[in-house]
Amino acid sequence: MYVLFEDAGKFMAGRIMSEADASAQVELDSGKRVKVKSAHMLLRFDKPAPAALLSDAAALSQSIELELAYECAPDEEFGFGDLAKDYFSANASTTEQVAALLRLHEAPHYFRRGGAKGRFKKAPAEIVQQALLAIEKKKQVQAQIEAWSADLVAGTCPEPIREQLYKILFRPDKNTAEYKAVVEASKSSQTAPLDLLQNAGAIASPWDFHWQRFLFDLFPKGTGFPPLQAPAITDDLPLAPVQAFSIDDSHTTEIDDALSLQGLGTGMVTVGIHIAAPGLALSPGGAIDQLGRARLSTVYMPGYKITMLPDSVVQAYTLIEGRDCPAVSLYVTFSEDTLEVQSAETRLERVPILVNLRHDQLDDRITREWLEGEDQSDHADVPVSRDTLAFYWRLAQTLKARREVVRGKPENFNRPDYSFKLERESNDTPPTGDETVVIGTRKRGAPLDLMVAEAMILANSTWGQWMAQLGVPGIYRSQASLAPGVKVRMGTKALPHAGIGVPSYAWSTSPLRRYTDLVNQWQIIACAKHGATAALAAPFKPKDAELFSIISGFDAAYSAYNGVQSSMERYWTLRHVQQQGIEELDASLVKEMGGGTWLVRADTLPLMFSVMGAQNLPRGARVRVKLADVDLMALDVRGTVIAHLDAEQASEAETDEAEDDDSLPAGPVTIAMDLNDSPSDHAT
Repeated sequence: MYVLFEDAGKFMAGRIMSEADASAQVELDSGKRVKVKSAHMLLRFDKPAPAALLSDAAALSQSIELELAYECAPDEEFGFGDLAKDYFSANASTTEQVAALLRLHEAPHYFRRGGAKGRFKKAPAEIVQQALLAIEKKKQVQAQIEAWSADLVAGTCPEPIREQLYKILFRPDKNTAEYKAVVEASKSSQTAPLDLLQNAGAIASPWDFHWQRFLFDLFPKGTGFPPLQAPAITDDLPLAPVQAFSIDDSHTTEIDDALSLQGLGTGMVTVGIHIAAPGLALSPGGAIDQLGRARLSTVYMPGYKITMLPDSVVQAYTLIEGRDCPAVSLYVTFSEDTLEVQSAETRLERVPILVNLRHDQLDDRITREWLEGEDQSDHADVPVSRDTLAFYWRLAQTLKARREVVRGKPENFNRPDYSFKLERESNDTPPTGDETVVIGTRKRGAPLDLMVAEAMILANSTWGQWMAQLGVPGIYRSQASLAPGVKVRMGTKALPHAGIGVPSYAWSTSPLRRYTDLVNQWQIIACAKHGATAALAAPFKPKDAELFSIISGFDAAYSAYNGVQSSMERYWTLRHVQQQGIEELDASLVKEMGGGTWLVRADTLPLMFSVMGAQNLPRGARVRVKLADVDLMALDVRGTVIAHLDAEQASEAETDEAEDDDSLPAGPVTIAMDLNDSPSDHAT
C-alpha cells in the first residue's frame, strides 16, 4: 500500500511500512524512511508506483483548464478528489485525482486552501478577476524584460534603461523591469554589466561614467544654486592699520585667509592672521546657511570645483585685493629674537588687502635661498617685502619645529604635491574627459606653502583653546596618539591633536569653503563680542544636538568628497599616461599584497598601482615597471617589474608613511547588481 502526503508544502509518495494510531512509517523511493502524521496523508493507493504517479500527475495537471475547473467546482469547501470526479469522470483514476490536487495547489488565485490538507474553496469572483489582471500584467512585463534584454545583447540600450542607468548599477530596485533586463542580458551574453552597458552605448565615455556616478551619489538634484543675495555686514567695523596679503593658487576664488606683519625691527612683532567673515552677515538657519549645511564643503577636482556657497555669496566676503574686507583677525605678538608668544588678541575689523599672491606664479622665485639671503635677486615685482616674507619663513620653521617636538618625530615632506592643469578655455563648466592634462609638482613644505600652513595651524589652535577657556563649544579635530590605527576624530571637546602637535585644533580658517569653519566662526565672533559671557550669547550651546548633527554630516560628506577628488585625480593621471604614451615607469615598492603582487608608488606621478615580478625585494626598493593597458572605467593599471634599480631599504620615516598612506589605487568599480538574481525571482 502506498500513500500520498504533504510535507512542508511539497507532495510526496511512498510505501507504508507500518502504522500506529496517528502516524505511519513511510519508505520513499530513495530508501529513506519518514514518519508521517495521519492528518498529512491525502490519498492511499495500490498503483501506480509513487514515482510514476507523481510524474504522470504533474504532466496531466497542466492540461486542466483553470477557468473550467473553477466553473465545475462547488461553492462550498471541497476535496481534490471531488474536483477530479467533476472534471474528469465519476471514476477518476488515482493519477487524475493527484493531477487535480497539483493543479489546485498551484492556482491560489482561483482556489484557496481549506480547513484541512487537501481541501479547497473557490476564491471570490472579483479576487479571481484581479489576480488574472495581475498575471497578465506580469506576462507583459516579462515580455518587456525579454525585449530589452535582447536589445542590450544586440548592442542597443533601451531609453528607460539609459534613464535609470546609475540607479540600476549602484542603488538598484531589484523589482524593476529595467534592472531585471540588465541582469538577464548580462547572464545570457556572459558579459559583465558594465561592459554590456558600455557596448550598448549607455555609457558615453569613462569620464562621463565617473562624473555621472558622482552626481548620482552626491548631487542627485544637480549642482546649481537658487538665486540668493548675500546679506551685507552691518557691524560698524574699525579699519585695521595693516596691509595684508593672501597666498593661494591662481584658481582660488574663495580667498579665506590673509596675513599681515607689524613691528618688524622693534623687538616685538605682531603677526596678523585675517579670516574672511561671512559669519558677521550669515546666521544659523538662514537660507544661505541651509545651502552651506546641505553641501558642507567645497568639492575639488582637477579643472573644476563645486563650491559650498554660490559664487555671488563668496565674492561678497572673499578677501580680494584692493578692498577693505571684513575679517575676524587674530593678532599674535612674538618676541622678535626668541619667537616666543607674548600675547594673542582677536578683533572684528575691516582689513585692507594689499595683494593676492599666487603659489604657482611665485614658488620658483620666493625660495629658501632668496628668503635667507643666499640669492640676491631683486624680484622687485613681488609686492610684499623680502623682510616680511623672510620673517614669516623663519617663524614658520620655528613653529613647525616646536610642533615636531610635541609630535615626537618630524613631519615627512619627502614626496611632492602634484598639481593638475587641464588645457581648456574655462573652468566654469565640468571637463569633458578629453582635455590634455598637465601634471606639475610643488615640493611639500615650500616656503610660501609652509608660511600659510603654520599660520593657519596657529590660528586654529589658538582659537580652539580660547573657545574652551570661555566655555564656548566648538568643532574640534583631535588625535589621541600617533600609534598605528589611531585616527583623527571630530568632536566638541578641545582635545590634543597628536598628528599636528597642538593642544587643541578647531578648523576656523576656511569659512567660505568648509561648513565646520563657518560654525566655529560664529562661536569665535561671540567670544570676540561678549568675552566672559560668550557662552550665553553663542549660537551653539554646550552639548547642543545641532553640533553633533553637523559633525556627523560633515564627516560623511568630507570623506565622500575626498574620495571623489582622489578618483578624479587618478582618472587624469591615467589619462596623462595615455596621452604621453608612457609605457614604463620607475617606482618604489610600498606594500606586499600577497600572491606575488606588490603595491608600488610611481616616482614622478601621483600614481599607486600593483605589479608582479617583485619577489624577494625589500620594501622601498626601486624598480622599473612596464605598464599594461590603462582601464579608465575601473581606474586601474597594472604592471610588471622589468628591472631592479636598487636594493636599498626605505628609511623608517618613508616606511611609516607608506604604512599609513590612504591614497591606495582605486580598484574595479563596485556595482550593486546581483547576477545571482533570477529576473523572475522578484515580483514586479
